[in-house]
Amino acid sequence: MKTTALFLSAFGLLPLMTSMPALAQSPSSPLIEASVQLDLPRQTEMRYLVYLPPDYHPAGGTTWPLMLFLHGAGERGTNLSRVAIHGPPSLVKQGTNFPFLIVAPQCPEGQRWENDPLVRLLDHVTRQYAVDPSRIYLTGLSMGGYGTWKLGLTYPEKFAALVPICGGGEFIDALLVSRDKPAAFKSLPVWAFHGAKDPVVPLDESKRMVNLLRKLGVAEVKFTVYPKANHNSWAETYLNPELYTWLLKHRRAGAKP
Repeated sequence: MKTTALFLSAFGLLPLMTSMPALAQSPSSPLIEASVQLDLPRQTEMRYLVYLPPDYHPAGGTTWPLMLFLHGAGERGTNLSRVAIHGPPSLVKQGTNFPFLIVAPQCPEGQRWENDPLVRLLDHVTRQYAVDPSRIYLTGLSMGGYGTWKLGLTYPEKFAALVPICGGGEFIDALLVSRDKPAAFKSLPVWAFHGAKDPVVPLDESKRMVNLLRKLGVAEVKFTVYPKANHNSWAETYLNPELYTWLLKHRRAGAKP
């Protein structure tokens, strides 16, 4: 955590991302375990972790940015603590505080991320917590990177920015949304990350989506390739304060709860 704190301090983000334990959360358990019943044929319950910023107060009149984090295939199952092995939930466990809420659901064993449960979850947490609907950010790694492309390109109007890491998407999703929701699609900022030496998800999976979005006229598409990184390109990505600065400068115009 000291290394992380020094890294963040160098970029001027330490006042926002401190090592203090979060309000209403003990240092030994900084993440809240929660669940919601979903009216869906395949899945009736979704379990998830929630992180609240240190000065979050639901009745304070302030609304907060929200990050929806999608884990990879290895964290599926019923052991909710596995959701915090990687990414922002892992950093929270190490003591890092973020200037936004984090919601990290768990995908059931043997399944992949599906849009319907995630949209229902997002609707639930935006009602449950003081969320700013214009500042909802979506990110995920590996299988969660695929889920980020899928959900974000289906519902661009819901998100202020996407950060898919070592994942890929379907051309048809981008083509359909460019036709059906052109304004929301073209104004959706995307910053994709991938390791050049990834043996699990080829670099081309991200590259082809980035190239397609640029071709279809998306105004802001960034792409970072780590020349020496393997599959765990998320480790460097989520430690980069520039990522969070970039996220927080974006808002979704016209977003509603």
